[in-house]
Amino acid sequence: MVEKSIHISLSAEKIGTFLGVPVTNTMLMSFIVFAILWTLAYFVRKNLSLVPGRLQTLIETLFVGILDYMTETLEDEKLARKLFPLIVTIFLFIFTANLIEFTPGIGSIGWSHPGGEFTPLLRSMNTDLNTTLALTIIAFVVIEVVGVATLGFLRYSKKFVNLSSVLGFMVGIIELFSEVARLVSYSFRLFGNIFAGEVMILVIQHFVPMVLPVPIMLFEVFVGFIQAAIFALLTLFFVKMAITEAH
Repeated sequence: MVEKSIHISLSAEKIGTFLGVPVTNTMLMSFIVFAILWTLAYFVRKNLSLVPGRLQTLIETLFVGILDYMTETLEDEKLARKLFPLIVTIFLFIFTANLIEFTPGIGSIGWSHPGGEFTPLLRSMNTDLNTTLALTIIAFVVIEVVGVATLGFLRYSKKFVNLSSVLGFMVGIIELFSEVARLVSYSFRLFGNIFAGEVMILVIQHFVPMVLPVPIMLFEVFVGFIQAAIFALLTLFFVKMAITEAH
């Protein structure tokens, strides 16, 4: 059935279980995003040719531009090539989810319970803090691993444990706390922006259904693009900070 009243839930709703593991509507949505990206990648790869057409030329130009920017930022072409799949995948994964957020049926098709509570079948995955936190943990682990692999454990740890002076020790403690704080700021930034946009759209659709929803949705698509770009760029910049030796 289609729900006509405003439905706002901070946490993702459970829609079933699989092998004893709870499955939420945001988890199901993430699988759909995976399927979309896999399908696009399959057809793009299948249609690659030595003499590129317009679409292939556009994609190659964009990817080369991104790789060149990463190389310039990291000052290491080999490392940039290794991180390129991760950075692009993070962007595409988040942006695709944000792009299809307002597809008809997402958030509105589901079922009602006897108490009147409504459970949507699908919900934007980035409105689930678990999803954004998972993405943040992946980025965090990659950043730390790249830092240790590039500088070595002892040189990298000097950023956080500096016994040369009292000031150096205090700076190291601050750096350590800032590393942990990324888990919070990273995940809440994406979650907060996307969740707030979804709530705003729901309220506008309820009170002014024929006037404002479309332009606001277009604006939210732009916001979704910006948030995806910010998440990917912050991952890149934090990698740059991680591979820069402490002074």
